[in-house]
Amino acid sequence: MGKGLLLNSHGAYKSNWNSRKFTDLKLLLGVLGCPLAPVAVTNEPIPHISIKDTPIETSSAHYIIQQYIAATGCSKLRTGIKNMYTTGSLTMTCSETETGGGKTGRVRNNGGSIERGCFVLWQMKNSTNDMWSVELAVGGMKLLAGSNGKVVWRHTPWLGTHAAKGSPRPLRRVIQGLDPRTTASMFAHAQCMGEKRAGEEDCFVLKVAADRRTVVERSEGPAEVIRHALYAYFSQRSGLLIQVEDSHLTRVQATPSDTLYWETTISTTIGDYREVDGVLIAHSGRSTATIFRFGDDSSRQGRSKMDEWWRIEDVVFNVPGVCVDSFIPPSDVGAGLPPS
Repeated sequence: MGKGLLLNSHGAYKSNWNSRKFTDLKLLLGVLGCPLAPVAVTNEPIPHISIKDTPIETSSAHYIIQQYIAATGCSKLRTGIKNMYTTGSLTMTCSETETGGGKTGRVRNNGGSIERGCFVLWQMKNSTNDMWSVELAVGGMKLLAGSNGKVVWRHTPWLGTHAAKGSPRPLRRVIQGLDPRTTASMFAHAQCMGEKRAGEEDCFVLKVAADRRTVVERSEGPAEVIRHALYAYFSQRSGLLIQVEDSHLTRVQATPSDTLYWETTISTTIGDYREVDGVLIAHSGRSTATIFRFGDDSSRQGRSKMDEWWRIEDVVFNVPGVCVDSFIPPSDVGAGLPPS
């Protein structure tokens, strides 16, 4: 479902692009296309506020999330809304790339290398699983990804189809104000890190992070995930989520004497909340991603900065005909499915 609704990019990546543009587009889609949140969510009820035998950081987070649920009206999503269909448009650009280290470093500004595209997102929840499917087309390339609640998979023109390591996690795009229910579930067991100003708003900051077992599960071959944390800024005035930041660090052991680190940070500002069937949904935002590469070999060090502007065009709840079969993974990742 949703397949074929976007640009037909078969063979488009074979056009006469220069290698720099192709590299930029791969980087954009790899980082900003469909990143995952650091932790899984459960369908358990949001805990009630309790101060007895509860650390102040946790009880404060419970209070903030209850305020967020009230502000968005997302309690309705727990009962009457079973699935969600969303379409949106976006603009991506690699704004700056710096390579090399020390005095030999080179900075390249892309000078308006802008890629425009669109996406279609389907979601469905039942008593045990959160399922989603996204199709995103940018600059003549198409990226597909999804989860049936047991495995997360992704398909790109340059890597083909593969399953993500570790347990299923939500698409980061849905917690950018698009799905308040998933956002509330994710931060229900967060820690309150205090107060901080974001733009013109005084905010409470909540943090969730992948534990050691989780990051070990997501490591593969020479690439070892060191940490992955997510911070959410909730307005003290409105109770709404207005900014999300995450930090992801990976160590790549290319050879016994060559270690390279990749640190990715993504900051997203969220706004233009509008009511859809009684639920407040964010309809626009901007994400800025920065990748730092550093390690033993200074010539391989570098920094890349990317931006994405996104806008939601349509949101529809309870689309007839959407079922579990709508989220079946491609056959070539079927072997990676855990037993039922």
